[in-house]
Amino acid sequence: MEWLNKVIRVFKLPDLRKKILFVLGVFVIYRIMANIPIPGIEAEALEKFFEEMKVFGMLDLFVGGSLSNLSIVMLGLGPYITATIIMQLLTMIFPALERLYKEEGEAGRQKFNQYGRILTIPLALLQSYAMLALLQQQGAIGQLSPQILIGSLITITAGCVFLMWLGELISEKGIGNGISLLIFAGIIARLPVNIRQMFVSWDPQAIPAYLLFALVAIVIIAGVVMVNQGRRNIPVSYAKRVRGMRMYGGVSTYLPLNVNPAGVIPIIFAFAIMMFPGMIASFLGGVEGTVGNIAQTVSQFLERDLVYSALLFILVVLFTFFYTAVTFDPKAISSNLQKMGGFVPGIRPGESTASFLRYVLNRVLVFGALFLAVIAVLPSIIPSIIEGITEVEITVFNFFIGGTSLLIIVNVVLETLRQINSQLQMREYETL
Repeated sequence: MEWLNKVIRVFKLPDLRKKILFVLGVFVIYRIMANIPIPGIEAEALEKFFEEMKVFGMLDLFVGGSLSNLSIVMLGLGPYITATIIMQLLTMIFPALERLYKEEGEAGRQKFNQYGRILTIPLALLQSYAMLALLQQQGAIGQLSPQILIGSLITITAGCVFLMWLGELISEKGIGNGISLLIFAGIIARLPVNIRQMFVSWDPQAIPAYLLFALVAIVIIAGVVMVNQGRRNIPVSYAKRVRGMRMYGGVSTYLPLNVNPAGVIPIIFAFAIMMFPGMIASFLGGVEGTVGNIAQTVSQFLERDLVYSALLFILVVLFTFFYTAVTFDPKAISSNLQKMGGFVPGIRPGESTASFLRYVLNRVLVFGALFLAVIAVLPSIIPSIIEGITEVEITVFNFFIGGTSLLIIVNVVLETLRQINSQLQMREYETL
């Protein structure tokens, strides 16, 4: 049992054990906060609201039920993710921001990230006010007095900033990416409840659907792992160099290009963008006159499964190419290779190498973008394919068969395991 021996080794190392226990402790704090509600909740009206509004039900999945509980962390990390999207878009408009992010090294990226943290605060205030106003309009919560409303806005914003701080603490003192791990914790938190509800509502007539689900789940989970681990290796050779009495270089290696270099970021971006039109349309739906009529038309248009799935598919593909273009710079890689005496066999160093890398990346990225888009829209398609199962079972099936939840879990688990393995290897080298 190699994996069991690895687990034992992990917990035998004091510093690694401390990091893992720190992450688990943060998860406990997060789940406690997710169950502390704000005042003025009407449970039945709130439950009915989330059953009718599919977009908010999907958002609630990412925050582990914090939104349906109207907890102090009901927004999760949504404002921080939105702020990150805005900052990434601004790099394409303002050259100074692009230089700060790409050319000024670690100090520049830290300053860039600080701008994103500052932008998170007004976005959290705006989103919390829009959410509370929408819930009041729909009768999901009672009318809040100005004092309670202001207190709720400050509390929700503080909860969002506190989660952002916890995520950065995990990245600094724990294992893995803190933001991804908190989203992972929110998704996992709802799974036991859904599985229990599925067994309570067990129907023997749905056994064929269960078998079909099991087969599809195995195939799709295997596909997710393969695509996330997939690489397109670009061969790289290094010229021989003589320094003093020694010869350096003359070796061959490769430059790995991921099939899915953007991870789950494009799907998260796409869901964040898709959420705003529906929220604004629902918020303005009660307004009389032309504005209200337009808002109701937009809301009804977005509620169609086919329209929603098509728009989500297109946005995921576009964001995959956009995010990769922002984070992967072929010119910088080509320049670094040239400085280190490396070159791609058969390709001239410099601009020709950058063009070749861009050519290969764009073709590999087509498959990765389409794969992400299909995974994102599967939860909207599955209910019409699998018949004879309840809504609870469809929720559990969507968790395993497709959607952002599955992709986030696979990415987070693989990345965390990769970091744990690297930590173990470092300690093996230290003993030599």
